[in-house]
Amino acid sequence: MESYEIFKSLAIIIIAAKLFGICARKINVPQVVGEIIAGLLIGPSILGWVDNTAFISQMAEIGVILLMFSAGLGTDLKELRQTGTVALLLACAGVLVPLIGGTAYYMIFYNVRSFSSPDFIEAVFVGTIMTATSVSITVETLKELGFLKSRLGTTILSAAIIDDVIGIIVLTFVISFRDPSVRISAVFVQTALFFIFAIGVGFVAYKLFQVVDKRYPHTRRIPIAGLALCFAMAYIAEALFGIADITGAYVAGIILCSISDSDYIARKMDINSYMLFGPIFFASIGLKTDLADFSLSMLWFSIGFMIVALAGKVIGCTLMALACKFNFRDSLTCGVGMMTRGEVALIVAQKGLSVGLISPVYFSAVILLILVSSILTPVLLKLLLSGSQVQPVSVDE
Repeated sequence: MESYEIFKSLAIIIIAAKLFGICARKINVPQVVGEIIAGLLIGPSILGWVDNTAFISQMAEIGVILLMFSAGLGTDLKELRQTGTVALLLACAGVLVPLIGGTAYYMIFYNVRSFSSPDFIEAVFVGTIMTATSVSITVETLKELGFLKSRLGTTILSAAIIDDVIGIIVLTFVISFRDPSVRISAVFVQTALFFIFAIGVGFVAYKLFQVVDKRYPHTRRIPIAGLALCFAMAYIAEALFGIADITGAYVAGIILCSISDSDYIARKMDINSYMLFGPIFFASIGLKTDLADFSLSMLWFSIGFMIVALAGKVIGCTLMALACKFNFRDSLTCGVGMMTRGEVALIVAQKGLSVGLISPVYFSAVILLILVSSILTPVLLKLLLSGSQVQPVSVDE
């Protein structure tokens, strides 16, 4: 391919992704679904206008890093402290039940009988995809109903944040286990060392950014330095500790989420992500989705995958909320609020594809899950919350 051909591909990707993203938003479906469908349409499976070249894959990888950095920047540590133990327990249940359910489902569907089989790691990875939570739809619904700042709303949001942190750690372990020569003890040690390193670097970086932020507030050097920290942490995580690069990017966002200009950094990152890297990443999912291998068996697998993923979140979080003394309706609301999936599920699936854990055809199952959960969640939340009384957040929780 001539070097200038990439500009044509980028133009097609951006126009198609944005056009389909806007159409998706008009029918109350997440824009990412429209962008993925755009990639599928213009990709090799249908029209063949754009190929998934190495350059586009690298641009998509930058998109992933920026998305995870923005997710870290959006973390509210004060909310985490307010909801405390309850959110942590909800998050653990919201990860554990779908992880076990997804692993068991894959093993049953494909008749995997041995835990030592290479297929078992693939089964665990399918469960790992199910652990991700995206509460953007939930946030909008809770805001519309006036429950966003309630005890229930704050608990759901905090649990979703912790859920993603735990899910990313699980992803790190699963990716490490793809190599049979890797010892479990070594993975634990590497992960622990990375987080010790991240705490040390994070403290120093946070103090430096505080000083710079106080002296030069709202200047472009702050988001530029933040972006450099994001890429540096992504590189260090993967190259020095064997941890997924998206984990490093996410940690970089958490390091900076409490400085005064964190929102300013997030807005600058969103410009890059919204205009270029985000559409390329989500369109690249469609470009990589291989419909040639999509069969009736895969259709049944996708439907079962969706059911297990939705039920796993609802059952796990509802039961844990009941154990934490929530009433049944509020407990069920927690479960429903946690069942939406979005960008993080796609990022996890993309990471699995890049390291050879899954085939591109499985993206169809993830897309179906995102689509159905995004439609069902607001409908069920409105039914559950209609007539409920808003309970304020207690700072002692």
